[in-house]
Amino acid sequence: MARPRALITGGAGFLGSHLCERFLAEGFEVVCMDNLVTGDIRNVEHLFADEHFHFEKRDVTEHIHVPGAVDSVLHFASPASPIDYLELPIQTLKVGSLGTHKALGLARAKNARFLLASTSECYGDPLVHPQSEDYWGNVNPVGPRGVYDEAKRFAEAMTMAYHRFHGLDTRIVRIFNTYGPRMRLRDGRALPAFMSQALAGEPLTVFGDGSQTRSFCYVDDLVEGIWRLLNSKEHLPVNIGNPSEMTILEFAQAVIRATGSQSGIEFRPLPVDDPKVRQPDITKARRLLGWEPRVPLAEGLARTLEHFRARLGAPPAVRGGR
Repeated sequence: MARPRALITGGAGFLGSHLCERFLAEGFEVVCMDNLVTGDIRNVEHLFADEHFHFEKRDVTEHIHVPGAVDSVLHFASPASPIDYLELPIQTLKVGSLGTHKALGLARAKNARFLLASTSECYGDPLVHPQSEDYWGNVNPVGPRGVYDEAKRFAEAMTMAYHRFHGLDTRIVRIFNTYGPRMRLRDGRALPAFMSQALAGEPLTVFGDGSQTRSFCYVDDLVEGIWRLLNSKEHLPVNIGNPSEMTILEFAQAVIRATGSQSGIEFRPLPVDDPKVRQPDITKARRLLGWEPRVPLAEGLARTLEHFRARLGAPPAVRGGR
């Protein structure tokens, strides 16, 4: 019996690589597609020995061709950190628009199920807290973050258009802050910045006064939520994230404790349009998917720390440290 087949765009990225592993473990043949602009071949090179894993270096905004049957298309290709989409604004808009269109077109041609990786950034700097899926957001379309926010909002609209007009079987996951192994060391997000700085003995850079909040979900929990959503019957967006809210300053202090670092905190001006609060309402995920995060922050940070030590060449952790 032939294995089911999944195409994962952005498959060499942080989230995409974990999805590749999960789909292989579930008995799929996996086609991983990435142009490696922000992805890293090291994230998937351990999968090359698996005969059911196939890597293609390709820009999905130009063309997507996969011979043979495809059962699922998961569109995860996109710059996803502030540094990336501020340095790559046009590419970010193109992969959210042209890339989504081409991925949807392939799914339609193959009669495959389609899952869009959307984002909590669709809510912008929210006026509703916590954020539920029926909130339409507070986004500045012409601000520096607008290239990412609006690309994802457009991608959601395009996905729903294909569902309503063509009858395509679609899913939309709105991903909240996620962390774990294989995050790029200097991608501008809080966890990589804090952990790299702590391991180097440098001050941790906190923007503003650190009172802005985020909710951090460990990557294994996120992947489980995505897997359940793909196998559900829900076509409208679903939040997947950790509802345990904390301030950025509290998160920085948690990283210092996890690393045993002596680093201090250095405060810098808050970036333009940086959301003040971010917390998912996961009522829908609990009800429809029976999903909620399981990995405590301390455990997730410990798992992530080993990856960062290996990438940075840092010495092993000292047990019994701070």
